[in-house]
This record gives sequence, structure tokens and C-alpha cells, in this order.
Amino acid sequence: MARPKTGPKVVVRCDVCGGATARVRRVTRTYGTGKDLLVIENIPVVSCPACGESYMTAQTLYQIERLKRDRHRLAVGRKVGVVDFAA
Repeated sequence: MARPKTGPKVVVRCDVCGGATARVRRVTRTYGTGKDLLVIENIPVVSCPACGESYMTAQTLYQIERLKRDRHRLAVGRKVGVVDFAA
């Protein structure tokens, strides 16, 4: 998979500790297994170096649920390599 493009660092206030140094980073997450596998890229995650917490906002979680629900209309098919950790 291609790496997400790096843009300007977004600094926000942490909802957990209130620190002003939390950053928004982009991650890729997988949902489901086998032929029901869905990969969602560029999900914003807030990471706070002050308290060590990483979390998704309620708005992000809502959007993920919408993407999962509408996956058949929105998803683009790609081949995915799979490696067994024990190999």
C-alpha cells in the first residue's frame, strides 16, 4: 500500500489530559476478515505525547461506521498481500 502523503503537522488539545501538544496522525485500519475484509486508509487519530493516549474522535468513529455500512458502494478493489506471522 502507498504511504499517506505527509502534510503539515496538526496540533490540537488532548481530550484526555488537556495538553496542547497532541498531534493528529493518519493511520490505516482493517475491519472484517477474508472476502469481507475492508481497509480504511488515512483515518485521523489524535496522539498525545504528554499522556501517551491515542484516540479517535466521535466524529471519526461515526464516519468509519458510515464507510463500513456503505462499503459496497465506496470501496475500490485492490489485491492485498497476506503473510502469516509464524512463517
